Amino acid sequence: MKGKKHILCSVALMALGAAIATFGIHNIHRQSSITEGGTLGAVLLLNHWLGLSPAVLTPLLDGFSYLLAFRVLGGGFIKKSLIATVFVALFFKLWESFPPMLPSMASVPLLAAVGGAAFVGVGVGLIIRQGGSGTGDDALALSIAKLAHLPLARAYLVTDLTVLLLSLSYIPLKKILFSLITVTLSSYIIEGLQRIGQKK
Repeated sequence: MKGKKHILCSVALMALGAAIATFGIHNIHRQSSITEGGTLGAVLLLNHWLGLSPAVLTPLLDGFSYLLAFRVLGGGFIKKSLIATVFVALFFKLWESFPPMLPSMASVPLLAAVGGAAFVGVGVGLIIRQGGSGTGDDALALSIAKLAHLPLARAYLVTDLTVLLLSLSYIPLKKILFSLITVTLSSYIIEGLQRIGQKK
């Protein structure tokens, strides 16, 4: 009985995390045109310079990330990630069926960067605490952290900063700066949530 309650609680927390993260991305980042690092940023970069379709690139890069995670983190991680990924897709669909629920922060991009980071950091952090990931970005960062023995925040920054710096080739510096702020803050929030309750 306790095992079932634990599983239900874990699934509920992943659902809550997916709801929080996607709400922030849809209502803050998209309205403010804050770009992404990680695999999504890589998709946008390759699409811009090589004309490769996001419909092809996204499953390829996510597939690579999850394949690496399977080898490094195991099958249990992949099972939980599949559940989290479904929740992410469902909540994106839900939020997209409504008009924006928050006023646009496009005129105050620093507020958008910080606010978006809070939603993404808390949402993704809740999913990762349950042992899964909702996107290829998270799976890749967790794999890098384990392989390279890095703190999770630093592993996120390895991929995010690499992609964002390359994105300077076609995105204005000002926009990239706000993206750097949001990915840095969200990375440390995610790591902070992961560390809660852990012994030093």
